[in-house]
Amino acid sequence: MRSLPALMPLLLVAAAPPPAFSPERVSADVKTLSSDAFEGRGPATPGEEKAITYIAAQMRAAGLQPGGPPINGKRGWFQEVPLLRSTIVGTPDVTVGGTKLTQAQEIAIRAPLNGARQVDIKDAPLVFVGYGVRAPERHWDDYKGVDLHGKVAVVLINDPDFETAPGDFGGKAMTYYGRWTYKYEELARQGAAGVLIVHEFAPASYGWPTVASSNTNPQFDIVRADPAAAHTAMEAWITRDEAVSLFQQSGLDFDAEKRRAQARDFRPMPLKPRLSAHYAADAGVIRSHNVLGRLPGAARPDETVIYSAHWDHLGVGKPDAKGDTIYNGALDNASGTAALLEMGRAYAHAPRTARSVLFLAVTAEEKGLLGSEYYAQNPVYPLATTVGVLNMDGPFGSGAAHDFTISGSAKLGLLDRLQAEAAKQGRHYTPDPHPEAGSFYRSDHFSFAKQGVPAVSYDQGQDLLNGGEARGQALYQAYVKDRYHQPADEWSPTWDLSAVPQVMGLLYATGRDLADGTDWPNWSTDSEFRAARDKTAAARR
Repeated sequence: MRSLPALMPLLLVAAAPPPAFSPERVSADVKTLSSDAFEGRGPATPGEEKAITYIAAQMRAAGLQPGGPPINGKRGWFQEVPLLRSTIVGTPDVTVGGTKLTQAQEIAIRAPLNGARQVDIKDAPLVFVGYGVRAPERHWDDYKGVDLHGKVAVVLINDPDFETAPGDFGGKAMTYYGRWTYKYEELARQGAAGVLIVHEFAPASYGWPTVASSNTNPQFDIVRADPAAAHTAMEAWITRDEAVSLFQQSGLDFDAEKRRAQARDFRPMPLKPRLSAHYAADAGVIRSHNVLGRLPGAARPDETVIYSAHWDHLGVGKPDAKGDTIYNGALDNASGTAALLEMGRAYAHAPRTARSVLFLAVTAEEKGLLGSEYYAQNPVYPLATTVGVLNMDGPFGSGAAHDFTISGSAKLGLLDRLQAEAAKQGRHYTPDPHPEAGSFYRSDHFSFAKQGVPAVSYDQGQDLLNGGEARGQALYQAYVKDRYHQPADEWSPTWDLSAVPQVMGLLYATGRDLADGTDWPNWSTDSEFRAARDKTAAARR
């Protein structure tokens, strides 16, 4: 039997009270970060310098240690993130089957991200590759026997079973194979000269105006050692009407061929029209920064739990109806950054965890999850021994709620843990009501998921303590309509931050359990991310 003195330290640790999370501190951080002085926190702008300096100062004041990559043997607060910025110069000259296509009307061409400053494609054959999926764990391959070098692929958006009963890909709930980013990546791996994604409203979950505006602006990517391995020379969308015409010129019915592509035995097929494309690009490198604060683990410092949030927003842009040009990004995502700082304070004033905890504020989420993508490609701490990622993007919603959710749908142990901790608060999990939108792939946790690291992005539920689901949905819709990615996303002293203790308590308890534990959460066996995680299993034994 242990003596009383030997037991006392253990009793003191076990009795440590849970941290107190302050809505007032969170509100103050949001107010500062989203003020006009920070100019919308655009990457590589004066607003970035103010934002990252403020975040690092708050991390230091909280008691965190610098967690960035060592420079001359000493860690700092920042990880430099070089970003490629590419813009099409002038008007692209594109013809298909002898018909000229107009940028933003029949076609939406992205500026090249493969490192090219000039795209010249002449009379390239078109090949229909169905949904463009290669998924060994689902025994699915849309590239049977095809050589795409020198050819342009025509590919459908979303998964093969989106329009049919749930099948190999889960029906309406989009997998990564359905996401447009996957289509581009896979066709680069296949060696295609270019990609034409066929736009349809329902499977894309947004209209053609969104496609046209998003793809004809300057494009960004991380600076890659081999950019051509991730991007074809030409990446573009075409309208459904244009796709129908391509198939008609080949003596084919578009809808019939789409149905054929929804079966496992689909094989790629050539189309008769040929494509020519000529346009120049102005490309250069800008430099932004991730901010990293860390608390080394007391027992297993090489094992890491990550809390993350993106600090950036849209910067200065077109004026709204009131003439306001600063896109302040208060909810998106000064609130998540404030949550990250408050979480750092809680851990810094609590007993040290067994594993290390990293507080990661990433850049360029609004440019395509690029800060988190850069970290995942260039991890400061090994991903094989990264236990999991809890991402916070607008985490407080419209107030305290009976429920919570996560961005998109995913099957992994982290969600099980969140549900268990939420139950202790008398709360429950509500699945994403629109899984077809692919929300899982639109926040920073996804950059880690692609590398196999278990990761979720927390979302507050809409079943509010004050007003229930009806009020929660009404407030959410009003935000999307009137403030999302608009200058009106501003701090207000009337914000309902009653969710702060609830949300922070849940995320703290979940992360604390991971940081003090020895087990390793994983993805479900049928997840598209399980294979990448399993490849590094030896590092966790």
